[in-house]
Amino acid sequence: MSKMSIEQERIALNGPTMGTRWSALFFAEPGFDAGAVETALQAAVDEVDAQMSTWKADSDLMRLNAAAVGVRVAVPARLSAVLRLGLEIGRATGGAFDIGMGDAVKAWGFGAEAAAPHAIRAAMTAQRRPAHEVLDLNETHARKLAPLALDLNGIAKGYGVDRLAETLRAHGIADGLVGIDGEMRAMGARSDGAAWTIAVEAPDTERRMPHSILALEDAAVATSGDYRHWIDVQGKRLSHTMDPRRGAPLIAAPASVTVVARTCAEADAWATALMVLGPEAGAALADARGLDALFLLREDGQGLRSIGVGRLFAAGVAP
Repeated sequence: MSKMSIEQERIALNGPTMGTRWSALFFAEPGFDAGAVETALQAAVDEVDAQMSTWKADSDLMRLNAAAVGVRVAVPARLSAVLRLGLEIGRATGGAFDIGMGDAVKAWGFGAEAAAPHAIRAAMTAQRRPAHEVLDLNETHARKLAPLALDLNGIAKGYGVDRLAETLRAHGIADGLVGIDGEMRAMGARSDGAAWTIAVEAPDTERRMPHSILALEDAAVATSGDYRHWIDVQGKRLSHTMDPRRGAPLIAAPASVTVVARTCAEADAWATALMVLGPEAGAALADARGLDALFLLREDGQGLRSIGVGRLFAAGVAP
């Protein structure tokens, strides 16, 4: 271990956000003002939540949702950036990732209200066009060209992680590990020069345990799965991830998909998209796009089967 790593102190911070917790881990010289950093980190994720939450009626996103079709609505720069990325990935996936599924998310009870049968029927029979076809967006304003209920739950948490990383850098911290509920971003390396180690969680509904371990530097990782948020319908467990083709939760989907990308917002959105596409089409698209992705599939009586794509996962990962 280097002299520098001995002299530096390990600082671990955390706080509430988006119904869960954010975390930040880094090393600094003795006497470093961690309180100022903690305040800034909390403010960064609070800003994301205030702009992008579907649980806050006064969020900027909900203001846009409430606007009539054709009305131009001013949107703050960070929300505009996330909407733009969501639309880009929507186009790239042929609509498999669709930020316009807010009506279905709400109808099936994954939002702030309980599931409602009449809303479920409406969501499943709606004549849909993906958000990338009906949301007109520029740097400062957005306009819906058709009825549209936006939901950023498949990307906002990852963006929140990116904001944590940006905030650490603004305070002169180049090396650290930040996350929100398992979505993680590694900045540089640890104080001893080693990569940051991050667990890929096993898709287990009963307990949290690692499936495998990643060693990352300057990269982000996100996982989408069916094992944390679900509903039971006639004895069948349905994931919170929506199928844009049906206006309903996915069926016969992978247990989880993990993606490593440059930013956590990208990893978050692509993990959701590949869940929707499934192991065959999803793996083919991931390979074509040069993505690192790990699909975990449940096989009756045989445990999990994995499909790895990209340099990090093609040869499998160490359990």
